[in-house]
Amino acid sequence: MTKLVVVGMGYVGIPAAALFADVDGFEVVGIQRRSQRSGWKIDWLNAGKNPIGGDEPGLSELIARVVDKKTFRVTDDFAECKDADIILIDVQTPTDDQGIPRYESLKEASAQVGRNLKRDALVVIESTVAPGTTEHVVKPILERESGMTAGKDFSLAFSYERVMVGRLLHNITQYPRIIGGIDAESTRRAMALYAKIIKAGLHPTDLLTAEVAKVVENTYRDVNIAFANEMALLCESLGVDVYKVRELVNNLPNDPSNPSANPIRNMHFPGAGVGGHCLPKDTWLLKYGVDTYGRFRVDPQVMVKSRELNAWMPTHMAELVEEGLKEAGVKMEGAKISILGVAFLENSDDTRNTPSKTLYEILQAKGAQPVLHDPYVREFELPFTKDLEEAIMGADAMVIVVKHKDYLNLDFARIKEKLRTPMIVDGRNAYDKAECERLGFVYKGVGKPRGK
Repeated sequence: MTKLVVVGMGYVGIPAAALFADVDGFEVVGIQRRSQRSGWKIDWLNAGKNPIGGDEPGLSELIARVVDKKTFRVTDDFAECKDADIILIDVQTPTDDQGIPRYESLKEASAQVGRNLKRDALVVIESTVAPGTTEHVVKPILERESGMTAGKDFSLAFSYERVMVGRLLHNITQYPRIIGGIDAESTRRAMALYAKIIKAGLHPTDLLTAEVAKVVENTYRDVNIAFANEMALLCESLGVDVYKVRELVNNLPNDPSNPSANPIRNMHFPGAGVGGHCLPKDTWLLKYGVDTYGRFRVDPQVMVKSRELNAWMPTHMAELVEEGLKEAGVKMEGAKISILGVAFLENSDDTRNTPSKTLYEILQAKGAQPVLHDPYVREFELPFTKDLEEAIMGADAMVIVVKHKDYLNLDFARIKEKLRTPMIVDGRNAYDKAECERLGFVYKGVGKPRGK
């Protein structure tokens, strides 16, 4: 049996561990801290239950199967690494308010792994990091704590995930994998490992290129969303619907006859804000990597301004709330504002960097009384309710921040009866503006015509 340890039972670690545990010849052990917030996952997973909420096709069944097969278990004991052939590190790597990486979890995991590392093991960093981190942060810790040398006594590689909540198993198995080792042997061993679960292509490269590719991939998406958000603001001012504009722009076809002049466009969706673990921080990780390890100074403009615009969008949502209340003759101070959606992504329970938190705090600072609602989230740092009627009863505005399926087929006649002020602020193009106005609602939306 090949023993594989996965450090970190989160949105990346759980599906990766379960997939490898379903491969013949693998024994997989997950390591999770028994913290007050996440320690419960250990018991849930060992009982064959899926701790990730929302819609995750196939994951619950897979976890139940590998636990029943006795090829997957979870503990908080890093001593499990002593006889592990392979160790994956999947811990969170957030940034602070200045965009500086907070590597406490990564450093702690690396130290614990190093203390328990056996000779000839393969260590793979799957956590997203600033370019240069595996070489300059992780490797020295592993070598110091193990007393061994990377590339000689053990192998070390970086291979990033491309997961998305709601598509965890699909994205891991169906998307190409980028793999960069500190030497050719580390890359070869990591390639052989991922070939066990990945059906798409495997792309070997060097360590630093792999790290750069990950953060560039997410920064690219963040920049494209920022473009869509900026176009939404322009369309609001001009009095046209940005979603109609998007539809027309994107109707250019894919034309493979001349790839260099291919007309295809892919304008992204604008919205109430950008959340999740990756996009709000990966721009800063990329910048930090260049600032720290680059050979000369670079002052990036496009990606930084894009990140700032996306982070500002909840402020725009608050502006739309204020504009709608004024139109309805209601003061912001004391107004009850029902915010629908705490998770950052529809039909999930993932609240990391959710724009709903920022919007809540802005509205509260303006004197309003915001109330959060979400049908999937288990816990959150701010008070919220799972009872939709409680959230909207007597509210002066219903604000859609997350496009959960639960919000898409509401009885608007009943909603109007519950609201004190019939007003909707739509941050995700969830509803038809003309229909809402026909039903007597004041409607404001990102990218929708404003004013008379």
